[in-house]
Amino acid sequence: MEKETILTCVDCGTQNCKYKDRTYPDFCPTENLKEEDRQWALERYDEGRNREIMSASAEVEYEGYCQWTRVQEIMEFARKIGAHRIGIANCIGLIREARIFARILRANGFEAYSVICKVAGQPKTSMGIPAQCESIGAAMCNPILQARLLNEAHTDLNVVIGLCVGHDSLFYKYSDAYVTTLVTKDRVTGNNPTAALYTADSYYRKKFFGGK
Repeated sequence: MEKETILTCVDCGTQNCKYKDRTYPDFCPTENLKEEDRQWALERYDEGRNREIMSASAEVEYEGYCQWTRVQEIMEFARKIGAHRIGIANCIGLIREARIFARILRANGFEAYSVICKVAGQPKTSMGIPAQCESIGAAMCNPILQARLLNEAHTDLNVVIGLCVGHDSLFYKYSDAYVTTLVTKDRVTGNNPTAALYTADSYYRKKFFGGK
């Protein structure tokens, strides 16, 4: 017996929340939104620097729309929020990319402070990680320590470069500064994870959907 699919935003064909001249489907979160949830979200923008961050983000989107690379967008965003010391939480496998980014930051008046994923060189097995995982490297990634060291360095904005799936989740959780991502690692596609989505109906069809 097939499980019923719960319809959400990915199943919508109207996007009336953006266009405002169409109709909402019956399952639309906007159509079924509780007023208390709307108000709760709006009130959160008055916490800390959230409203400033939101405004700066919208300005960067507008000013650099289809013109600025993400590297430039990050620098422009940093300027708008007064961020000078930029933390870099990078994977050791993308040290070259992190070095280039740090060089660009410094050339544009920022201070770059990097902490690599293998900081402290903690053995994987010491944390209960299965021994076979050490076959691709004995030292564990340490995103919580990366976040702590960047917190202690009092970074104004942190940038993730290629942290592993899950490790990035822990870094986001423990970072005191706001975090944005420059590179999402995908070893198979040359760090272009959307390639798997663009080819999901061709090259990757059998891998993702089996015989369907």
